[in-house]
Amino acid sequence: MASHRRPKQPSRARVTVLTTAAAAAVAISAQAANAAPSEKPSKDEVKAKVDALYEQAEQATEKLNGAKEKQEKLQKEISTIQDNVARGQEELNELRDSIGLAAAAQYRTGSIDSSLQLFLSSNPDDYLDKASTADQLSAQQVEALKKIQEKQRVLAQERAEASDKLKDLATTRAELAKQKNAVQSKLASAQKLLNSLTAAEKAALAAADARASRSSADRVDLGNSTAASSRAAAAFQAAQTKIGSPYVYGASGPSSFDCSGLTSWAYSQAGVSIPRTSQAQASAGTRIYSESQLKVGDLVIFYGDYHHVGLYAGNGQVLHAPRTGTVVRYESISNMPFQFGVRI
Repeated sequence: MASHRRPKQPSRARVTVLTTAAAAAVAISAQAANAAPSEKPSKDEVKAKVDALYEQAEQATEKLNGAKEKQEKLQKEISTIQDNVARGQEELNELRDSIGLAAAAQYRTGSIDSSLQLFLSSNPDDYLDKASTADQLSAQQVEALKKIQEKQRVLAQERAEASDKLKDLATTRAELAKQKNAVQSKLASAQKLLNSLTAAEKAALAAADARASRSSADRVDLGNSTAASSRAAAAFQAAQTKIGSPYVYGASGPSSFDCSGLTSWAYSQAGVSIPRTSQAQASAGTRIYSESQLKVGDLVIFYGDYHHVGLYAGNGQVLHAPRTGTVVRYESISNMPFQFGVRI
């Protein structure tokens, strides 16, 4: 006869665990159901984030410009050194040839001395350190050997200098690539944020930028401010001809500009060479810490790290290339953190 056993009852502990787990699951489900959906950032929030990214991109752009400038300088220096080395080697070869011809003449007459025999078979650097050898040389031969020794020394120094500069150039090129990637990354992030906006929101931002990008001088009251100098006036007039030109990072004209590209280009049109980057331009002349003392054509430096620069236009206005997505335009000096002016 079959045995009938009562089913085993779950322990009290097990019941408690299961009950607690079920309650937790219900609570989580309820929280998920009641949680507010993640809110899309507003147009103004997106604009604030985009503006911050553009500012970071401009900081990287000025570092990029500095690396470019250093690269160009190093390339010129290396080219000059290499030319000097080539010419020096030719002179050294001529000196050696002259000694060789003298030795050959002595050999033909049977009067070649031991010092020249030594020269023909080894490096002559230690010739003049040996008095006994020097005594056997003519004054002309001594002078020739001195020239050879000096030329060898100079060539060794120049080759070492070229080698050091080539290493520096490689480091600079790596920095150039790094800063270029930083700029592109910030701009890509900004574009991604802008792409998240609706068509209407994008249109509203574009309209705001269009209002800011004034296209002619007669829409801005520049007052009757005098220019800092005739060259400052010429630089400012040159910059005025570029109003409406697009901002492009790393560009220095003639059809597009970044901030320091515009100022350096403008002054070059006035026959004045100033550094390429805003940080270097900050030390290119006399600093003016009072806005009231600024004159037309003075450089105006913004932000604590000096990563933005424009030209003072008069009546509290600055003419500058603001950032990606904008054009060369006038803007109130109070829209950015003013540091000081620079009179070239």
